[in-house]
Amino acid sequence: MAIHYQCRHCKTKLGSIEQEMHSETLGFTQLTSRERANMLSYNENGDIHVQAICEDCHEALARTPELYELDNLIQ
Repeated sequence: MAIHYQCRHCKTKLGSIEQEMHSETLGFTQLTSRERANMLSYNENGDIHVQAICEDCHEALARTPELYELDNLIQ
């Protein structure tokens, strides 16, 4: 089982964790059900895909909050 992180806005691959990790260690248990549904998806092979945010998109959103209204920051 691997855990793959990707930016939810620009789809940049942020990294992967190949070793087995517990949900508590990664902080997934602290997410609400709604947050888990929005951020996590699971493959049939057990891989977890986490939708996060990269530094570039975070900075863009901090400078221009109106970008939150868009589905994708990069048009």
